[in-house]
Amino acid sequence: MSTKAYIVPIDPKAPSSQSAVPNLDPAKLWSTVPVGKKVPKTGTTRLFYDVPSGKSNVTALVSLGDAYASQKGDQKREVVRKAIGSAVKDVKALTEDEIKVTVDASADPQAAAVAAHLALYKFTLKTDPPSAFKPDLSNPIPEQLKFEPVTPSKEWDAGVIVANAQNLARTLMELPANMLTPTAFTKRVKSEFKGVANVEIIVRDEAWAAEKGMRTFLSVTQGTSEPAKLLEIHYKGAPNSSAQPLAFVGKGITFDSGGISLKPGVGMKLMRGDMGGAATVVSSALAIAKLKLPVNLVVITPLCENMPGPSATKPGDIIYAMNGKSVEVDNTDAEGRLILSDALYYASSTYKPHTLLDVATLTGAMDIALGEIYTGVFSTSDTLWNELRVAGEAEHDRFWRMPLDEEYGPQIYSSNADLQNTGGRPAGSCTAALFLKAFVEGIEAEDGQEARLRWAHIDMAGTMEATRPTPYLEKGMTGRPVRALVEFTNRLSSR
Repeated sequence: MSTKAYIVPIDPKAPSSQSAVPNLDPAKLWSTVPVGKKVPKTGTTRLFYDVPSGKSNVTALVSLGDAYASQKGDQKREVVRKAIGSAVKDVKALTEDEIKVTVDASADPQAAAVAAHLALYKFTLKTDPPSAFKPDLSNPIPEQLKFEPVTPSKEWDAGVIVANAQNLARTLMELPANMLTPTAFTKRVKSEFKGVANVEIIVRDEAWAAEKGMRTFLSVTQGTSEPAKLLEIHYKGAPNSSAQPLAFVGKGITFDSGGISLKPGVGMKLMRGDMGGAATVVSSALAIAKLKLPVNLVVITPLCENMPGPSATKPGDIIYAMNGKSVEVDNTDAEGRLILSDALYYASSTYKPHTLLDVATLTGAMDIALGEIYTGVFSTSDTLWNELRVAGEAEHDRFWRMPLDEEYGPQIYSSNADLQNTGGRPAGSCTAALFLKAFVEGIEAEDGQEARLRWAHIDMAGTMEATRPTPYLEKGMTGRPVRALVEFTNRLSSR
């Protein structure tokens, strides 16, 4: 039986009799709820059956909390997300096979669309009912809920695009490594971008990487039989297609065993998500292209497995990177910075972007420092950091700035090579960021001029997974910071 459901946010302190939903008086309906002395907190949902009049109708009134009227801007937007997400969770718990959900999104259409589509997502590869996430499933099962706003708008449509992009990143990170090899990753990305205008996708192989001198990248893939790939996405959305681009670089370790420096077995399956940086930058690029933002964007993702094997890189090996610097591999489990080093140099020297962001599940130390609330940022530019901070606050996909200081340098400069890929436990995230800095061309000021390139390293190791649910995100891979990256690009392109 098909059910029609209506989700209507309500200010419990001042419920309105007006609603975008026809024949519905929210204030009158809310007055029938015994709420007691305390104002129901944000997300408290009450379901009313056969309302509006008619069988198989359900109305979900959801509280915006006691402080909604006094909140502004970003805070208010997040309240809307929490309320809509909570209501969606309650509605999807209904037992009907298919539920058509109409959302009163008048408070904030984009935030409402984002929350609704994120809250609906739940990854599974169970076979009963058939999973929509099975990579070779030709006829995916329909979603239980189908959303539409009461009043269509461009803002709602934009929210759907952004939420679907974050959900794509979540899916890529959740898929097990046998289903998402470097080759499969590139095929999936090509499929997702099919028909999207102004996009070119290039897949490079190991022979090309060797010819370019990407020795640190290739050193990581020596222990596996899966061929490495370097994926490039070029989006030309600016009025001038030759204008200087923005660049994203994403770490794409499709499975990280640690290599010869083998990780502990407990929890190792989480390392299927060690390509989270690649997942988030390609998903962000998809949203940017679908939103037709007026910007040129280059995305580079080195993709490979890090496995122990007879040809694997060994601790103590010294490798010459693409930019000529020598690198001593102290620990093969610090492989992300090795593949990123060549990718960063390639992106910065070949395409000469004005701004470059790299995104990576890089260090466990970042998880210890910030947990799963804030994503860490290291940047050479105060203006870039501030733009990222503002974008993150707008989407409640927040960043926290970390120190990028040469005084940490002796920890990684004191080996038999120019650089060592680890600097010990102290300030592990800081030394990793400092290592990457050595491979970004254009960040140093010359002849009294400003540096030509603004760079930020985004370490998402802590925020890659949610270990506890939020009102609009279930437990599991998060797909962060997709929303923040898209919002950052939107603001950058509109300046």
